[in-house]
Amino acid sequence: MKPDIHLIGLPTDQNSSFARGAASAPSAIRAALWSDRGNLSAQSGLEIGTDVKLKDLGDLPLSDVDCAADDALIMQAATDSTNIDAIPLFLGGDHAVTYPIVAALAARHGPLNILHFDAHPDLYADFEGNPRSHASPFARILEEGHAKRIIQVGIRTLNKHCRDQAELYSVEILPILNFEVGMVPILDGPLYISVDLDGIDPSEAPGVAHPEPGGLTVREVQSIIAKQRAHIVGADIVELNPARDVNDITAIVAAKLVREIAAQMHQNYDHP
Repeated sequence: MKPDIHLIGLPTDQNSSFARGAASAPSAIRAALWSDRGNLSAQSGLEIGTDVKLKDLGDLPLSDVDCAADDALIMQAATDSTNIDAIPLFLGGDHAVTYPIVAALAARHGPLNILHFDAHPDLYADFEGNPRSHASPFARILEEGHAKRIIQVGIRTLNKHCRDQAELYSVEILPILNFEVGMVPILDGPLYISVDLDGIDPSEAPGVAHPEPGGLTVREVQSIIAKQRAHIVGADIVELNPARDVNDITAIVAAKLVREIAAQMHQNYDHP
């Protein structure tokens, strides 16, 4: 039996460091996902609803002001899904949400291998006085031992502090300069996928708070996900800022990635 995939919205941006707005993302992504402008097939030919059992559980009732309480709700949602052998796919929200998700999944599966798409490494020990900043989730994940390997793809804002953090925690950052899809390894399971939409070039995904030129193409992101073969235990798509989007382009990209990741979760389920 293939698993149910739980689509769970996280309407929070309390840990954003610049322009808030990502809390409005889950509804924007859903509108694009279920829109009649397209269909629900993935590039593999699998179809959401027919082949892939994607169940939309709605948004968690996050306060967006009490980080500790919201973290507890997020962790419980991830745990509840895994307890019934479903796979959670979260819609952020800012990137700070990745920390409680990974913490909960690692408690069930052990340390995870993480495939992380982003313009930024999000490794700050403490950004602007906030250790739970959306610029810090992977520092928290690594210092608590929730990841055994992190591959970061699309990074193009690597400063000295984050470079030192990457060296300290043995993070594998693939340089964007002269990047090719073949540089990304095929990871072992348990695998977690985290997609910050600003990892994609702003010409294809303009609706983000921190656009950074010179990014990945949507096609490259899809190709990297498609070549993974390990069991995927969870994923998130984060940092859509609908207030900065243009004609819903970025929401449509996010919805496309929901379909592709859900199909890959389905396809890889029986793999170790």
